[in-house]
Amino acid sequence: MRHAVLQPVIAVALAAALTGCWFSEGVEEFGGPTMGSTYSVKYVRAEGTPGPDRLKTETEAILAEVDRQMSTYRDDSLISQFNRAPAGSCMAMPDALLQLVRAGQALAQESGGAFDLTLEPLLNLWGFGPQARVEQVPTAQQLAEARRHTGHQHLRIEGAQLCKDVDLQLDLNSIAAGYTVERIVARLGELGVSRYLVDVTGELKAAGRKPGGEPWRIAIEAPRDDQRVAQRILQLDGYGISTSGDYRNYFEENGTRYSHTLDPQTGAPITHKLASVTVADRSTLRADGLSTLLMVLGPERGLAYAEGAGIAAFFVTRDGEGFVTRTTAAFEQLFAAGEEQ
Repeated sequence: MRHAVLQPVIAVALAAALTGCWFSEGVEEFGGPTMGSTYSVKYVRAEGTPGPDRLKTETEAILAEVDRQMSTYRDDSLISQFNRAPAGSCMAMPDALLQLVRAGQALAQESGGAFDLTLEPLLNLWGFGPQARVEQVPTAQQLAEARRHTGHQHLRIEGAQLCKDVDLQLDLNSIAAGYTVERIVARLGELGVSRYLVDVTGELKAAGRKPGGEPWRIAIEAPRDDQRVAQRILQLDGYGISTSGDYRNYFEENGTRYSHTLDPQTGAPITHKLASVTVADRSTLRADGLSTLLMVLGPERGLAYAEGAGIAAFFVTRDGEGFVTRTTAAFEQLFAAGEEQ
């Protein structure tokens, strides 16, 4: 799946030391381009586990399948075909795509509408979608017209079919990368790989430890658009990590900054001071969606929501020329032990 702009890779994997013992056990690595950004897989190769060439072939087969099904940048993808279908139509879909729609509907219901997979007409209108026009502020009439074609309430699943009541368009980019990470780690497990660090466009998951017992470490970057600086370094085992931010994908008009993150309630970019939010969850798919959801809610409502729902989240809010960080209790419980600053 290709994106018009590179997704902000905020949580990044730290370089793995190639440590090993007298046997062949060691850290292997491969990667490449995907979804307008990159992916990488680091794993511990022990006796009986496949080599990197085999695993790269398996991984890229998954990436290709996701692209064929879910890319809004391919006219022949299943989701593009569905998006072109008229109001009142249904289309047979594979289980994978229906799984993402169900996940999106659940997040929409849990958050009272702060998450929505049907915002592509609005993303295009503001200049951030696959069929984007020039980046500029739309008129109130344009905004109202686009909003008529959005809303999870107009989308439903009937058996193996996906149906829409209005001429809406799906965009799964807010959860597709997290889903893809889960698909890759599941396949690694089937092939006997239990120690890995997988990164797809900045969505990460790690399990086990490197040879010698060292943990996988990932860095949460400070929300700066001029350089990359590690803000927190975490030890990761069994959790997915997703970060959403508004500082690398935006435009400015008449001195006002417009983020690519849209609030489904208004159809317009978020206007609060939350610069980024990082979420840890056993499911990278859910972490991916939750980071977007919390980014929409903002620093106060987002933190309250995350605390109430027991979400492990790390918030970075603008404060003048600097930033203020806040974490949920679940985040501190998860990462306090062994964390590096």
